[in-house]
Amino acid sequence: MTEDAIVTPAPANDPAAMGDPDTSSPDTPLSAVTGQGRTLYLAKWTTRFWAWIIDFFMVILFLNIIRGIVDAAGWTIPLYIDPWHWEPFEFAFQTLFFFLYWTVMEGFQGRGQSIGKMVMNLKVVRRDGTKITYKEAAIESFGKAFLLLLAFDCLIGWLAMPETKLRVFNRLSGTIVIKTDYKEPAGILYVKDKE
Repeated sequence: MTEDAIVTPAPANDPAAMGDPDTSSPDTPLSAVTGQGRTLYLAKWTTRFWAWIIDFFMVILFLNIIRGIVDAAGWTIPLYIDPWHWEPFEFAFQTLFFFLYWTVMEGFQGRGQSIGKMVMNLKVVRRDGTKITYKEAAIESFGKAFLLLLAFDCLIGWLAMPETKLRVFNRLSGTIVIKTDYKEPAGILYVKDKE
């Protein structure tokens, strides 16, 4: 199956549909390839939240390292998590950095994964399960990068589109967040020593 192919149900008498599914490909999300097409398992809101928290703190850590370097040069960057001392320029810079982080990480080679999503075994894909582009990653990332917009984005998703597990910006970008499976490569077996 090609990465850009649209997944359509296979006829029940198709011999290819009767064989074992190819789940060894790194581009195949955790899914069951059945005679009816692929089944993609949508990620839970809580798992997505923890992935966002991991990303948030990773970016804050990086920005604070940069802040230490820049403060030595006389330019101050207030902490993003200190809302009582936000200044418009610094807040805009940090928000833009979050947006670029998610766009680049999730759009790079269509991987669909930021550091938080890698840790939580999640992936952003198109609705048909294929890889996303930078354009889709940018649209999808817009809602979660801007803190004031994030609550609005999630609330509309929860209330207006129940059971879809979509934020508004997922809907606008034509993407979904799915669970992935971190498996051993085909033909490789990892043996763990006893501790």
